[in-house]
Amino acid sequence: MAKIFIETTRLILREIIFEDVERIFLLDSNQDVMKYIGVKPVTKLEESEETINKIRKQYQENGIARWAVIEKESNLLIGWSGLKLSTEPLNGFRNVYELGYRFLPEFWGKGYATESGRAVLEYGFNKMNLDKIYACADIQNVDSNKILKDKLGFEEQGTFIDNLDNATCHWYELVKEKFN
Repeated sequence: MAKIFIETTRLILREIIFEDVERIFLLDSNQDVMKYIGVKPVTKLEESEETINKIRKQYQENGIARWAVIEKESNLLIGWSGLKLSTEPLNGFRNVYELGYRFLPEFWGKGYATESGRAVLEYGFNKMNLDKIYACADIQNVDSNKILKDKLGFEEQGTFIDNLDNATCHWYELVKEKFN
């Protein structure tokens, strides 16, 4: 049984477990989902198994990693959302907490990224007592940038070139005092 961390009006955010492999594969093999991520869509279920192994390792080593987002109405894993401790340099920053999310296209435009993102930020600031949380998004990913700035309250700190795909990304910061 997966540990549940957050429950919102429409969503459950819980640990990603090995039984999620088919839904994670569905997510990570989708070209539309992966368009702005910096890595190619996966083509084998084993790649999603490895992704789950990496996430589970982050739970053990860092106490936090991305969480499965379950839509209450359908009881389906519709994506993931959560904080990750970025131990590898990201825009020159290391050992910072970064908000991320990814959803299947049929669940886009329903407010799930905002709903889960807000709940994750509340968890980070109030349960983990973090002072700052970061986020980044490809500058061409208009929807994600709008969610981060307009819906979640992140402030843009500039741009950087992502090492994964040489894409230009916006770099965002949200401080605890400005989170509402």
